[in-house]
This record gives sequence, C-alpha cells and structure tokens, in this order.
Amino acid sequence: MKRMLFIAATTCALTACSDSKKVSSNSTQMNGIQYPETIKDQTIDTYFGTHVADPYRWLEDDRSEKTAQWVKAQNEVTQTYLSNIPYREKIGDRYRELYNYEKISAPNTQGEYIYYSRNSGLQNHSVVYRKKKSGGDAEVFLDPNTFSTDGTTSLAGMNFTQSGRLLAYSISEGGSDWRKVILMNTQTGMKIDDTLKDIKFSGASWKGEEGLFYSTYKREDNASMLSGFTNQHMLYYHRLGTAQKEDVLIFGDAATPRRYVSGTVTENQRWLVISAANATYGNELLIKDLSQPDAPIQTIVSDMKNSHSVLFADDRYFYIRTDRNAPNNKMVRVPIDRPQESNWENLIPETKEVLSPSIAGKYLFANYLKDATSKVMQYDFSGKHIRDIQLPGVGSAYGFNEKSSAAVLYYGFMSYTTPYTIYKLDIESGASSLYIKPDVKFNPDDYESKQVFYPSKDGTKIPMVITHKKGLTLNGKNPTVLYGYGGFNVSLTPAFSVSTVILLENGGVYAVANLRGGGEYGKSWHQAGTKTRKQNVFDDFIAAAEYLKKEKYTSSEYLALNGGSNGGLLVGAVMTQQPDICKVAIPEVGVLDMLRYHTFTSGAGWAYDYGTSADSKEMFDYLLGYSPLHNLKPAKYPATMVFTADHDDRVVPAHSFKFAATLQQAQRGDLPTLIRIETKAGHGAGMSTQQIVDKQKDYWSFIFYNMGITPRY
Repeated sequence: MKRMLFIAATTCALTACSDSKKVSSNSTQMNGIQYPETIKDQTIDTYFGTHVADPYRWLEDDRSEKTAQWVKAQNEVTQTYLSNIPYREKIGDRYRELYNYEKISAPNTQGEYIYYSRNSGLQNHSVVYRKKKSGGDAEVFLDPNTFSTDGTTSLAGMNFTQSGRLLAYSISEGGSDWRKVILMNTQTGMKIDDTLKDIKFSGASWKGEEGLFYSTYKREDNASMLSGFTNQHMLYYHRLGTAQKEDVLIFGDAATPRRYVSGTVTENQRWLVISAANATYGNELLIKDLSQPDAPIQTIVSDMKNSHSVLFADDRYFYIRTDRNAPNNKMVRVPIDRPQESNWENLIPETKEVLSPSIAGKYLFANYLKDATSKVMQYDFSGKHIRDIQLPGVGSAYGFNEKSSAAVLYYGFMSYTTPYTIYKLDIESGASSLYIKPDVKFNPDDYESKQVFYPSKDGTKIPMVITHKKGLTLNGKNPTVLYGYGGFNVSLTPAFSVSTVILLENGGVYAVANLRGGGEYGKSWHQAGTKTRKQNVFDDFIAAAEYLKKEKYTSSEYLALNGGSNGGLLVGAVMTQQPDICKVAIPEVGVLDMLRYHTFTSGAGWAYDYGTSADSKEMFDYLLGYSPLHNLKPAKYPATMVFTADHDDRVVPAHSFKFAATLQQAQRGDLPTLIRIETKAGHGAGMSTQQIVDKQKDYWSFIFYNMGITPRY
C-alpha cells in the first residue's frame, strides 16, 4: 500500500477558552450546552486508494498548548453540566460511605516475614505491613501515601529476593505505565542503589542478591512520553552497585527485536526464563542456565503461534502451561536437559474448561473457568489428582500460588454480591478456613445474581450474569448498566464493587456479558472475536441488550452501556451502529480510532486482535466499517460521557478527544455529549481515593439524571 498524508496548514487557532461566554461562531450549542469550538484542519489519509479525512489530527499532539486549552475548555463544560445535577454530591457521599471499609490483601511470605497490604478505608493507597512468621505485632513496611502529596503516585509492584532481604518496588506517577524501580534493604529500610528509571511493562526478577532482570522500551529521540511509539522491548540485567547506563542487554537487540519481552528467574535460581512476543497473544519461550557462566540462550518454543509459560523448575523438570494443541490449556513437564517440545509429557490434560495453573507447596493447583466462574483442583507433581478445593460459593477465586516450601496459602474469593474475602488453606490437608471478611455497609443477602445464556445474532449462546435486588419487578423501567469487554483473551469473572451497590440499592440491574473475544471458553472463543470476526463481539453485546429488554429487566430509556479500553471500543462501535439501543453510553479510555491505534505507544502489539489498516485492503475496509470515530454520522445519539485521562500512555487520550469532538458535531438529538478528562491519571490504575470518589459520583449522576431517575439519597 502506498500511503500518503496531506496536511494543510491550519490557518486558525483554537479560540475557545475557559470563559464559556467567549465561544466562537464555530462552537456547537445543543440542549442549552455550549460546547467548545474544535477547529478542523485538512488532514487526509489515503489507504488503498480511499481518502479518509482526519480533521482533528491536531488533538493527537499531547504536548501542544492548543490541545491543553481544548482539554481545559471541555472539562469546564462537563463539570458545569454535572454540577447542576441536584443529587450529585449525595451520590458522592454515599459512595464514600460504602468505600470506607477496611481492605486487606491476601498475605504472602517473604523470608522471615509475612507481608500484606491494608487500607483503613479512605486512604489514597493501601499501606504494606509485615509481621514475623514467629508472631508479634504487625508494622508498617511501606506507605505509598507518602510518595506524593496529592495521592497520584502509587505503588505498582513489589519483587523480593528469595531470602526476602532485598526488595525492588516500582512506582507509577500520575497513572503512567512508565515506572521507576527503587531498590531497598528490607532489614534496614534503606535504599541500596540508584533508582532505575523509564521501565515499562515489566516486573523485576532477582538473580540471588547480585542483581535483577527487567524490561523496557527503546525510545525514539524527542518522542512524546505519553504517545510516542514504543516497538522494541528489551530485557536488561542490572548488577547492584553499577549505573543503569551500564546494564547488560540480554535479549531484544537489533538481531532479536520484539514488542514484548519478559525475563523471570525460577525459584531455584538456576534458570532465566524468557518470553518474547510481537503481539498480545502467542510467544516464544527461551531459557538461560544461570549456573553456567556465559551460557547461551536456548530455545524451547521458536514460534509465536501459541501461548506458553514456565511455572516451575526443579532438579529434573520444567513444568509448562501451554495451549499448543490444547486451546483450553494443559500442563506438561519436560526434562531440563531436553526441553524441546518433542519431549513434552502431558501432566494435566486439556478439558472443556479453561485451565489457569499455579504452584504452591509441593502441589499444582488447577483453577478452571466453568462458565466464567472458578473451580479449583489440586494435583501432585506427577499429575495425580489429590482433591477438589471446596470454595465458599459460586464466584471468582484468586491466589493459589506460593513458594514450593509453603505449608499454607491464602486465597481470595468474591462474587457480584460477595466482597473480596480471604481464606486460609492448609496445602497438605486441603482444609480451608475464613481468614478475613470485610465489613461493608451492604447486605449481600438482599441481592441475587443469576447466570443466563442468550442467543447472539448467529445463534451462539452467550453467558451473562444479571445482579439485582431480590423481588425486583420486571416492568422494563429498572435502571440498568450493561457492561462488556470482549477482547484480548480477557475473562470477565464475578467481581464485587461498591460502585455497583449505588445502582443496586436504587432498584437497578447490573449485567455483565461474557462476549466472544474474551477468554472464558479458551482460544476458540477468543479468536471468534478477532480481526474480521470482531463484529461478533458487537453482535453479542447488542443481543445482550435485546435480551434484557425482552425479559423486561429494562428498556432503551433505562439502559446504559459501559466498557473500558477494548470495552470502550465495544461501546463506541455499538452506539454508532445502533444509536437508539440505549439512553446512556459511557466509553472509558477506549480504542476509538481503529485506523491509527497502532501508531501510538505499543498499540502495534494489539494487531493480533484487531489487524491494522496497513495490513491489506480487506482489513482496512473491515476496520473502517466499524471504527467508532469513522462511523459517527449525523444522528440522535444516546447521552454520552467519554472518560479518559491525560496520562493514559496505553490507550492515548487522543482516541477519546477526536471521538468526543466528532460526536459533538454529529449529535442531532437533545442529549448531552460530554468528555471527562481526568488529570494526573492514566489507564485506570493508581488513582487517589478522591479521584475515585469524584469519578464515581460523576458516572452515576450522569446515568441517573439522563434516565430521569432520582436516587433515594
């Protein structure tokens, strides 16, 4: 394809400013809302002979003053609208009340200490505590609330040495995926080396106490920190006591360029396991013997057609999870001196349910997805079934992993009506006991969840979990939020959120559809929602809305669609295909420009799911056919509030900026089309408590107000 770009010099500047009275004649006024002017330029791209206008290309420049002024003006319009909702602050007060409960993580053992995180209720970030295994009181070990005065710097990961004596912890500033890694002595609490900077999509894996492995991207000179293209991921080794500029490149050089590279040292410290990929699915698997000086990197799997990971290594075997010839995953083992695929021995065979295995003590734990809910089984290292783990109910179970020397593990369990609860499991006997149950100002016995299966457009049965107050009247007038994702092999399993309580206690319905493109039923389910099959995902979501209306849970006047990231794409595509499907649409941090997504940050790696506009004319035509940005036409659209954040360097805010600007021009109905741009925040993680409260009060206020619902507060 020969691709040409024509950019006419923009002769006008952004004239909208913070004073809403000074809006130019090019601004749009609808339903009493005067939207800021968004200047159009003459940018045109040509794909396979087709000219596509991109008049808001200038909004991609996150470093320009013109973009900053536009963001400020849009936020002022949005906040003015929201401030006039009479019960907005009461919703915020109720959310804060619900959110104000003690939150404790499942403990894990590191050296002579047991570590866990605790939030007393409204702290911006959970504090890391520890106590000795031998007993005694807990002490504060690391308090992320001290990282910044406004709570926008967060703890993003912790990696200990096997002894527990040294720690590498990463921090995120403003929600960015770019991280700093700080090294400390856990016994003294003192920093032990220079801070490692500009690390992205990486943990830290220690080699003894000598140094650690981490991954980062090669950055182009003068590229934007936010939106600059990041294509070559590289694995480095940092030796303690040396400068970061002296770190040794292990994998990902010019001879082996890859988009995603990770390096993990096995528990026995002998092997460095390298995973290398060019997309979000499929990876090479390589190993390096750390016991042998200058040992070469050996290849276990040389192609990227399937997904594999090494869970554990002992003196004889590697234990590997793979979906090669097993779309729902299986466990294999292979001799460490003959690790090639031809020597793999089946350990836990594939079943009709998707397998996620882990290691704890001297056992394998197989966490299966059964219709998007957890089922856990315990095996020994020969593949012998020991027992089924008795879970406390139907929901999601997490955390069946610990060191091979562990005698107990702590796992979490939750559902749509059950807050995250921690249980203690005796690994040898399989006996579980309640460890910590949160005290939430919410009675789960008043609510119920049920799973239904509805037909999509092509007849495929799609699961959906519907949650509401017991005794709900099915009259088509219940405020309902339909949530979906449908991509990247991600499974939506039952999860508790106090945000959902706001809806439920106001007579609402919360529905989560397990769409194709996700991982709920393995590789085939995932692939059924990729590339030229992506419309299946949208059809599944549309069919979910139709089911809820048919069964009288709700109607178009009381239905809101919501999703984030790939789910933001979902909402954007569905609302442009069927503008009358719902009353409210909230796409969050969405991938909305399907012709250019791959040109920002690491977006090129998403091509396994999406394909790109450069692949072929067929792929370009397909993307153009559903790209939310390019399918906005003059129509009566739902009340829409686009959520994004100024530090989102995964799905850059330009997607949302251009979509919102185009939607404001295309709206022919009397419903609002707003964009809410969070400052000093990223793709979603690491937000302060105040940011979370403010977002939730705006989210629910907008939904209720546009449905004509007055909450009980």
